Amino acid sequence: MPEIPEDARKGADQDIRFVKSIEASMQLEALTEETPTKTAGDNTRKVFVKTYGCQMNAYDSQRMADALGREGYERTDTPEEADLLLLNTCHIREKAAEKVYSELGRIRRLKEERAGQGREMLIGVAGCVAQAEGEEILRRAPIVDLVIGPQTYHRLPDAIARVRDGEKVVETDYAIEDKFENLPEPEKKAIAARGVTAFLTVQEGCDKFCTFCVVPYTRGSEVSRPVSQIVSEARKLVAGGVREITLLGQNVNAWHGEGEDGREWGLGELLRHLAGIDGLARLRYTTSHPRDMDDALIEAHRDLDKLMPYLHLPVQAGSDRILKAMNRRHTAADYFALIDRIRAAQPDLALSGDFIVGFPGETEADFEDTLALVEKVRYAQAFSFKYSPRPGTPGAERTDHVPEEVKSERLQRLQALLSQHQSEFAESCVSREIDLLLEKPGRLPGQLVGRSPWLQPVIVDAMSSQIGDIIRVRITRTGANSLFADRI
Repeated sequence: MPEIPEDARKGADQDIRFVKSIEASMQLEALTEETPTKTAGDNTRKVFVKTYGCQMNAYDSQRMADALGREGYERTDTPEEADLLLLNTCHIREKAAEKVYSELGRIRRLKEERAGQGREMLIGVAGCVAQAEGEEILRRAPIVDLVIGPQTYHRLPDAIARVRDGEKVVETDYAIEDKFENLPEPEKKAIAARGVTAFLTVQEGCDKFCTFCVVPYTRGSEVSRPVSQIVSEARKLVAGGVREITLLGQNVNAWHGEGEDGREWGLGELLRHLAGIDGLARLRYTTSHPRDMDDALIEAHRDLDKLMPYLHLPVQAGSDRILKAMNRRHTAADYFALIDRIRAAQPDLALSGDFIVGFPGETEADFEDTLALVEKVRYAQAFSFKYSPRPGTPGAERTDHVPEEVKSERLQRLQALLSQHQSEFAESCVSREIDLLLEKPGRLPGQLVGRSPWLQPVIVDAMSSQIGDIIRVRITRTGANSLFADRI
């Protein structure tokens, strides 16, 4: 999945006074904190949650925080105050596990300081590294009290109770019960504190088994939530002040849940249903797979004003030979034809993508095919990475790995082209009039930041009381990573 936007990461960094992020070198890293609403009482415990990775990890941290709130945990901004410290980890990049162990080494000193003061601090590792490493985390980092995978975090309160009884807990089995049915819904106050935009997971796991990807092994097979659950959570979010919802899934457009009429719905039908919720102004979804982009979803982009004209549709490479080696099960021509269909339905669409450079066996000719694809599609945004072997995946077992210096050189060339196209798209927005959802304060007094329909940060002069409003603006100029606008 794509990273949380740059300005969101910077805002989170200002709130976290702790050791350096273990994923500082990861382009997919996002750093967020989510903690539950304060519960009255003198015995309230404090929790610090540190989140790495994609939007789904950010959503998972929020849901863990909601569950902990029911157990009497309140927010803390600093780990030194925490009775419980959770690392919600990401396994998408190379050496992710080793970086977690390095982080835990620094946390050990903090826990020892707390123990010297006669104060308890429990340490938990959650997320995809927890799922992949399991018992190994307890063996290598004895300070850890709890290891819990992304499919079992609804069991977190019970697991913590077992830890307090003296047990070291590892919860990484794929749960038989539906974790979403067993999670408490977020409280209205907690929703309001998180802002006017929200993530909502509708699908988890992946059945595609791309040869570079660890997701099927850490998140499991594809599972879709039923419409009733999704609608209930969406209505709760809107009641708490949320104006824009982004539906999440490892392959979100593979979602196929039971509808309110008993039929199996697809994502296009779900989006139409959600668009009918009063008070919900905008819908987005991510991340999509080209093979799951059906006619109904394309038609939703044509028909729904609330569905923003932005699509993250990773292709990974432009060479058919490399796409086959990646087990993507589509060709470059298939991708071009799909893009043509989507743009015919929604001409104003902005595209985003993911690219992996230097997959084993990639030749210069293969890489040139990727550059040619980028030149033809012209992405408004994109995320690009050097291939890094993930243990247990077929790609890691290959012997024809591309030299590191070659990968680095190719990545620089690709990013230069992607950056050029992104700048050109931003310039094309100047003088356009758009509806802007005001999300949060800007860096300077009297400024607010919102998102364009194409997901770019837009800065405009406005009062903080207007957060949550949708105003009409005209784009006046571009910045390094944002747009500037005047109210109309």
